[in-house]
Amino acid sequence: MAAGTTAFAQDYRTAVGLRLGVSNGLSVRHFISDQAALEGLLHSRWKGLMVTGLYQIHQDIPDLQGLRWFYGGGAHIGTWNGKRGHPSWRHNHNGYTVFGLDGIIGLDYTIPTAPINLSLDYKPAFNLTHDVGFWGDEVALSIRFAF
Repeated sequence: MAAGTTAFAQDYRTAVGLRLGVSNGLSVRHFISDQAALEGLLHSRWKGLMVTGLYQIHQDIPDLQGLRWFYGGGAHIGTWNGKRGHPSWRHNHNGYTVFGLDGIIGLDYTIPTAPINLSLDYKPAFNLTHDVGFWGDEVALSIRFAF
């Protein structure tokens, strides 16, 4: 029996980096098992600050080393600063706190010869407080240092 046969299916245990898209910020992903990961996001949107926590399931894509797809969900909380509105949408709100639920689906790739992880994902959200409703425009690329 060869040593190292119990390695995780992913190429890293933890990855830290930038998330760039509709909202920009920091991303930390940590695997808690072979296929399950927790991801925390600290990102800005609408002149405010959001914190999002996600639980994800990662699945290998056969015959494509280092590439996986993932899905999951979680929640967000944050503040939007005063007069953050978008005039063409008739938003003229003062600052307030928002809370909601998030889903996520995407692709995850780790470069085999470097400790670099890339993810491309779609993260729709539903606000439960203030501006209640569906936000379906969150697409982002994450670039992380993996260790």
